[in-house]
Amino acid sequence: MRHDEPDWTPPPPDPEQPAQVRRILRLFRPYRGRLALVGLLVAASSLVSVASPFMLREVLDVAIPHGRTGLLSLLALGMIAAAVVNSVFGVLQTLVSTTVGQRVMHDLRTAVYDRLQRMPLAFFTRTRTGEVQSRIANDIGGMQATVTSTATSLVSNLTSVIASIVAMLALDWRLTVVSLLLLPVFVWISRRVGRERKRITSQRQKQMAAMSAMVTESLSVSGILLGRTMGRSDSLTQAFTRESERLVGLEVRSSMAGRWRMSTIGVVMAAMPAVIYWAAGMALRAGGPDISIGTLVAFVSLQQGLFRPTVSLLSTGVQMQTSLALFQRIFEYLDLPVDIAEPAGPVRLDKVRGEVRFENVTFSYDPPGPSGPVSATLSGIDLSVPAGGSLAIVGPTGSGKSTLSYLVPRLYDVTGGRVLLDGVDVRDLDFDTLARAVGVVSQETYLFHASVVDNLRFAKPEATDEEIVAAARAAQIHDHIAALPDGYDTLVGERGYRFSGGEKQRLAIARTILRDPPVLILDEATSALDTRTEHAVQEAIDALSAGRTTITIAHRLSTVRDADQIVVLDKGHIAERGTHQELLAEDGHYAALVRRDARLTTSVG
Repeated sequence: MRHDEPDWTPPPPDPEQPAQVRRILRLFRPYRGRLALVGLLVAASSLVSVASPFMLREVLDVAIPHGRTGLLSLLALGMIAAAVVNSVFGVLQTLVSTTVGQRVMHDLRTAVYDRLQRMPLAFFTRTRTGEVQSRIANDIGGMQATVTSTATSLVSNLTSVIASIVAMLALDWRLTVVSLLLLPVFVWISRRVGRERKRITSQRQKQMAAMSAMVTESLSVSGILLGRTMGRSDSLTQAFTRESERLVGLEVRSSMAGRWRMSTIGVVMAAMPAVIYWAAGMALRAGGPDISIGTLVAFVSLQQGLFRPTVSLLSTGVQMQTSLALFQRIFEYLDLPVDIAEPAGPVRLDKVRGEVRFENVTFSYDPPGPSGPVSATLSGIDLSVPAGGSLAIVGPTGSGKSTLSYLVPRLYDVTGGRVLLDGVDVRDLDFDTLARAVGVVSQETYLFHASVVDNLRFAKPEATDEEIVAAARAAQIHDHIAALPDGYDTLVGERGYRFSGGEKQRLAIARTILRDPPVLILDEATSALDTRTEHAVQEAIDALSAGRTTITIAHRLSTVRDADQIVVLDKGHIAERGTHQELLAEDGHYAALVRRDARLTTSVG
């Protein structure tokens, strides 16, 4: 595995904001029926709200002045009924819109997770784990208010604004004109505030991703061990404090961006009733049209009913512009190209024999440059491993051993040539066939923070208890598991740190035995173990390898002496091939590696 690959950088964001908005709206398309219901509820609620000021006008101009108690009672009941109906409609709107919003968030989370599951291994070697987690948790979580309430807020407020303007025009068009004069200025201010908050939000989310990555790395078991043994706990705390301080500044800036300008809008709108009363009084004194008290009070009530949704619409616009930064970060992940994809018409093999062939295989981690292909990690590899046979790949560090083995399960795709399984190009196979056919046991064993049985059953969810015990026995780990206080229900701890290296390796071997793949790849499976532990693990590997096509990558040549074929890689090329005895007789690269191993064994002894 190479460690000098360039850092992954996301594709440039789409500069066309309208296209991005249309893409956001498409997220709601599967729920348009529910959104239509919300629209009907909103429209009905708006009409009921507009009716109340007209009833108020009748109360003040007709019912009270003329002593019509029956009409007064009827109008009062009507106003109370309007309030009750509005409350019921409001609850229903919230229920439906929140459900739609949460479903949209669920769709986004699962879409991002699914896309990441299909990304090549190279993506994860170049991207910090905390960055990935931040996109799913922080970015999608930050959009909750937008996707759960924006649709309802837009429809509700827009309907209320239109209904209120129509009703105000019906009452008095001159007062309506006075009320609407400043609206264009308010819209301009809100757009300025929205752009400013979007820019700050993008910076804030990047800072949150950096903090998440730092927490993931430094507070893992490995991070804690490294920090304490290196005496760097205090410096890590100080570094986290600095990152948190930067986030505090960005949060404050985000919260206060445009706050004074939006407050000015609120003050102006709160003062508008006084302006209307003043304008009506001055018009009456100048001999203008007579406006009844009921009409004036009803108009001011409608005006407040106009300004509230108007302010809400402006705030929603600001919130949407802010959320565009979050959507942009999510869309960056959704737009990542899937380099390793299942073909349109995949080949499915019901029975896999296990023959593996490499035909003129070339591989490079880097894409071709403008002047042509760059230097390849592997070049001109031709190999054949018959079903049930064994191949050992040896060579110095960086020669491409692990990379070659990872081409079989398609953790990477070849740059040139073909890798064949039972005569079929692995790129033509369906993923399920490939996963069933090829098992990998690597040096770095990964265990979930779950019980032993759950970790083993991950390989075969339908496995019976008897099958799990049989796999553990074959891997020579059953006796150790049975001796634990909770047996197979024992939690393995974060990344399996409650178990030793050899125990974790045997658990990984048991997991692979349970899956029963016809092709087995052993990638430095014993290189990090001491001699005694290596012997126990090697016995488990021998049991696992029996009857399977086995490709072994090893530094310790003592583990590959009995392989049917040994290949020596050097700088991505096959330098030598043959059996152990044949390669020793050639006295070349392999013989030199054997002598090196002998010296190391002698010096350790």
